Amino acid sequence: MLKVEFSAPEADRRGTHLLVMLHGYGSDEHAMTRLFPFLPAGVTGAAVRGTFPVGDAFGWFLLDPYLDSDTAEVLQAASGLLAWVDQARAGGGYTGVSLLGFSQGMAMAVTLVRLRPAGFDAVVGLSGFIAENELLAMAEPLSEPVPFFWGRDRNDWVIHEDAIAATRKWLEENTALTARTYPGMGHSIGSQEVRDVMLFLKRYVVPGSRRSGSYKED
Repeated sequence: MLKVEFSAPEADRRGTHLLVMLHGYGSDEHAMTRLFPFLPAGVTGAAVRGTFPVGDAFGWFLLDPYLDSDTAEVLQAASGLLAWVDQARAGGGYTGVSLLGFSQGMAMAVTLVRLRPAGFDAVVGLSGFIAENELLAMAEPLSEPVPFFWGRDRNDWVIHEDAIAATRKWLEENTALTARTYPGMGHSIGSQEVRDVMLFLKRYVVPGSRRSGSYKED
């Protein structure tokens, strides 16, 4: 069973939009709960703990320094997470479901969208990358481009240039992309980035918001 921390008690979640929040490698759900105070009204955050043990912390699948991964492990982790999302969607009374992932959590979020292209209203990817998957790529580009916010520091030393190039190519071909860069932020989540993410969520997932357009990268 997945370990999940919610930003609101169960009685207050019905009628809100569910934002599934996925932490990076060697971390846990508390890295995401720190964003709860900034979520727009009408959005419930669900910070999920990864299922892959990394010492005393967690991740989603085994990852080497070059960001390579085993496709079967990635798909297994994504399938388990999708099963939880489906359960939450069916019983929670939510208006919709979106994703937010940091670092490896972004790779998981993208994999979920690739498996369920019409299943999510919007996606936020922070300082992350995509996990390559030749099988899923055979059915792409996706027929329904999802609104996607991609935030990063151009000098992020963790995500190498080849991973950035592959990520950019996939996002431009498969999503309605809003891309932003934040000098000096490093491999982290910055305060200006948080403000931009919350504006993005207000625009695309808050009930009654207007959904249109996307932005080029700064």
